[in-house]
Amino acid sequence: MFVASSEFVTAAISQSEAIGFPDVARVFVEHPIQDRTDAEMVAIADAAFPQILAAICASN
Repeated sequence: MFVASSEFVTAAISQSEAIGFPDVARVFVEHPIQDRTDAEMVAIADAAFPQILAAICASN
């Protein structure tokens, strides 16, 4: 599974398909990431955590 910011949805999907992982779990978070405060990054991580955990724990 991977995490990327929402700005890179199309590129991330294309790249995962190109390297042979078309069905890999993906979690997209708010963009931009650069220049976020620590508190903002914690909030983004907290919001994404349930999706990330679910993707890691899912059986394929």
